[in-house]
Amino acid sequence: MRLHGEVSFDEDEEMVMAPPALSSPLNGTAVASPRLVVGYALTKKKVKSFLQPKLLLLARRKGISLISIDETRPLTEQGPFDIILHKITSKEWQQVLEDYHEEHPEVTVLDPPNSIKHLNNRQSMLAEVSYLNLSSFYGEVCTPRQLVIMKDPSSIPTAVAMAGLTMPLVAKPLVVDGTSKSHELSLAYDEASLSMLDPPLVLQEFVNHGGILFKVYIIGETVQVVRRFSLPDVNTYDLLNNVGVYRLPRVSCAAASADHADLDPHIAELPPRPLLEKLGRELRGRLGLRLFNIDMIRELGTKDRYYIIDINYFPGV
Repeated sequence: MRLHGEVSFDEDEEMVMAPPALSSPLNGTAVASPRLVVGYALTKKKVKSFLQPKLLLLARRKGISLISIDETRPLTEQGPFDIILHKITSKEWQQVLEDYHEEHPEVTVLDPPNSIKHLNNRQSMLAEVSYLNLSSFYGEVCTPRQLVIMKDPSSIPTAVAMAGLTMPLVAKPLVVDGTSKSHELSLAYDEASLSMLDPPLVLQEFVNHGGILFKVYIIGETVQVVRRFSLPDVNTYDLLNNVGVYRLPRVSCAAASADHADLDPHIAELPPRPLLEKLGRELRGRLGLRLFNIDMIRELGTKDRYYIIDINYFPGV
């Protein structure tokens, strides 16, 4: 069974895949849909954060069975499944899933491992965005200038100078593997301090954005956007009076929601929905994904210039 039902959010942003109602061949009235069986293979941390009681209750109401997949048993001995939802990063599991999907192409896999791997590297992650031409009446979408450093921290200041990047720079681990370390960010204020960083990593130019980040959730054809508090802007005084590399707190999580905060309307205004829908369509096609989110910011002082700074598969809320 293909994923052709409605994908929606409840008021707390919990993702629910709802099978469509069927019509009776006798009188055309709606009848109960057959149960949709979703097998899930998730880390313990993801199970705890994703399978909340409200989600489980709503799934039952929608006729959805959520079945835990036992990774110690052959996948062919479990199920049958209509959909497999997963976020396991081991190569062994990915091979098991690919083999299973070859034998059972009728099962929807969210998402194919070969597609997810583009998001496991911050260099390839944003490459597809840079290929898009999303300048339109509704705004422009681009990526910050960035530089990949593979080794030798002592060479970073020279490499940054040659690339012409402007300070400050956000340093991010190159590899995204689901661990807390892969989400550790730092802000470097001066070139001399760059040699303190630990490659491999990506250096991105910091873009002032009013301290607000937009998390854009894409589930199939559905797009949902929320506001999150982000890093504060950096001004000339900050650059003149700060040196070194500063570890940044974890930003943009649900606890940092800014949806009900008293904000400057120009900063709080959400990106235009037509722009987000077009962006979602383009990235779904290029990445081959149906369950991901985009971290997007609007450049301070502009109305319609946006930067994508991260893309995550099967995100939390």
